[in-house]
Amino acid sequence: MTELTWHRHADLSIDQQLALTTAAARLTAEFSDIYGAETIERFLRSSYDQFATGSTIPNFLPLLAERFARQRLNALARVEGHHDDGKPVALFLCVHNAGRSQMALGFFQQLAGDNAVAWSGGSEPGIEINPSAIAAMAERGIDISTEFPKPWTDEIVRAADVVVTMGCGDACPIFPGTRYENWDLDDPNGLEVTGVRPIRDEIERRVRVLLYELAVPVSRA
Repeated sequence: MTELTWHRHADLSIDQQLALTTAAARLTAEFSDIYGAETIERFLRSSYDQFATGSTIPNFLPLLAERFARQRLNALARVEGHHDDGKPVALFLCVHNAGRSQMALGFFQQLAGDNAVAWSGGSEPGIEINPSAIAAMAERGIDISTEFPKPWTDEIVRAADVVVTMGCGDACPIFPGTRYENWDLDDPNGLEVTGVRPIRDEIERRVRVLLYELAVPVSRA
């Protein structure tokens, strides 16, 4: 692999540069049978750029960039027909990707297990996951504290079998042939845990209905 040049981020520390180079090597090992080094590096670099502007945790940026690049490369592989495991893919979108869509993602992953794939994104991604949403989900035994707000990209939307929107309005992307659902849910932003619980419970109900419609067996009652 050619050496990465992070010319747009001259303020990167040596540790960050090393972390990004290591991330590129890991991604190349995972996707080398499908994509070349230049494509993989481009996805890692653009994923880094998505978080670099507003992040308050620069030391974690290489890790976030790697995780997001991996998701995007997996999505692209599905779109281009390089990867077809037969599992349905659901994408949950809201404004900040910090509350509703993250709770939906948590329920979907917990209930579907390995039987389906789920992603989430936001039209205006926030800085961190809503603490009240984290606490409300923890009450149900689901940990979403390790997730992070992120945008959506074309390949992620195109790879989804169903796109569930929750308040992102006209900003939500539309691709012909993709199934769309709009869930009219209150925004948990600024609410205490007591106010988030009814939203959480309604999201769980809708996720269960969606899984039934997708013929995905629920791995946990």
